[in-house]
Amino acid sequence: MRPLTGLRAALLAIALALGGCASLPTDIARNESHAATDTATTRLGRASATLTGAHAGSNAFRPLPDGVDALLARLALAKAAERTLDLQYYIWRDDLTGRHLAHALIDAADRGVRVRVLLDDVGTGADDDVLLALDTHPNIEIRLFNPVANRSFRMLGMASDFSRTNRRMHNKAFIADNQAAILGGRNIGDEYFDAGSDVAFGDLDVLTLGPVVPEVSASFDSFWNAAASLPIAALAGRAGDAAALASTRAALDAFVAAENESPYVQGLAAEVARVTDERDGQWFWGKARLLHDDPDKIQHAPGQAQGTLLTQFGNIGDEVRTDLFVVSPYFIPGDAGVAWFRKLTDRGVKVTILTNSLAASDVGAVHSGYKRYREALLEAGVRLYELKPTAIEAAKDKKKKLFGASRASLHAKTFLFDRHAVFIGSLNLDARSIELNTEIGLLCDSADMTRRMAEGLENNLDAVAWRLALAPDANGQKQLVWIEQTPDGALTRTEEPDVGLMRRIGVWFLGLLPIESQL
Repeated sequence: MRPLTGLRAALLAIALALGGCASLPTDIARNESHAATDTATTRLGRASATLTGAHAGSNAFRPLPDGVDALLARLALAKAAERTLDLQYYIWRDDLTGRHLAHALIDAADRGVRVRVLLDDVGTGADDDVLLALDTHPNIEIRLFNPVANRSFRMLGMASDFSRTNRRMHNKAFIADNQAAILGGRNIGDEYFDAGSDVAFGDLDVLTLGPVVPEVSASFDSFWNAAASLPIAALAGRAGDAAALASTRAALDAFVAAENESPYVQGLAAEVARVTDERDGQWFWGKARLLHDDPDKIQHAPGQAQGTLLTQFGNIGDEVRTDLFVVSPYFIPGDAGVAWFRKLTDRGVKVTILTNSLAASDVGAVHSGYKRYREALLEAGVRLYELKPTAIEAAKDKKKKLFGASRASLHAKTFLFDRHAVFIGSLNLDARSIELNTEIGLLCDSADMTRRMAEGLENNLDAVAWRLALAPDANGQKQLVWIEQTPDGALTRTEEPDVGLMRRIGVWFLGLLPIESQL
């Protein structure tokens, strides 16, 4: 690094001072609002009643493993909504898919639909001017969760208030008319919906209708009305203007018009019919439990159990009898987690874990925390698999592939219990999700859906992932190996596959740092 000149040093000192002096506004005009309850006669309300009427007390579920289908489902709910749309996300990018969804929200608001959007300030990192323009619409309100006070020097502002701003809202939820909801692992961005040219995230959401949806709305309301959720206008210290909204609307209209041949436009009408058609055989049925952190988790000391998602699992894990399948892209079990998995395998439960390999991971620091537990997990009898970066399945509909992503990366957060119940949500099995961030997910008690998902995972494991094992080296000592199934038989490697020496050294160095509690 070059030495600082006097001018550069002075500018840095000013920036640090600005980052440290800013504080959040306290005298805020913030109206409390809640989910609409009189939506049974809406199009989605009628569809929900018809779908679930023949399955008393049950919910309808549709898994959304395909990225294009997952965005289409959101666009279709926005198109079908007649009263309200509530959206809660950690990331919302200003890219192809983000613009499609923004256009759909403005279109819904123009029809009179009330739109509430709650975003994590740090995760989203959105331009305040864009948010203010959208917020100007009389039917759209945008709030930011646990925001950084200094809007001009945000990174410095975060650093100067790290203990507070380090706690984030990782929730992902999309709710239409308090009748239909989508939960899962996807943020809003091209890489989550098969539209990215670099990385394709293997992810999973679930669309649900039925009695659990008002619970999702109640969770949203608790975050929306929390003290940590600030209206963008109050945070920015100014309101947007009608001209900015008109300009944003015109730009989004032109963008969608230019995208007329894309699957997100071509498939929308059929998807609207699909999410409201009770005759379609796409649905699974079963009871559901919403599991979520309370918004005030960010004010509690890490490790405090009160109001946390993990405690709501109750004895689900301890009651597993035959098999547990864990899909977690960011997986750092810690010693306690290894001991818990060992307890399961000791009583005969088959435990299978799929996570990212170093070559597939988008966060090297997380891999540095995970890698130190691999041998202990294998010694505990866990079946451990790491995703290959080449695990990009060809789309069934070739028209859905907008770009050819160069590599795959796992992003789904899914736990399957005894092929009877499945959790789909935002929770990773790492310290950040468990202790620092807020999370949400749906526990679906649907044997048919869980069994199909488990069989799909099992049948493809050897094709998309390396299996890890412990094998003797030349001196008879145990060493970690990666086993790949090829047409010519098993291929065994003794180094992290498909990564160069410098990447391995970088992750090794990160593993020396005391940062596991932040990962």
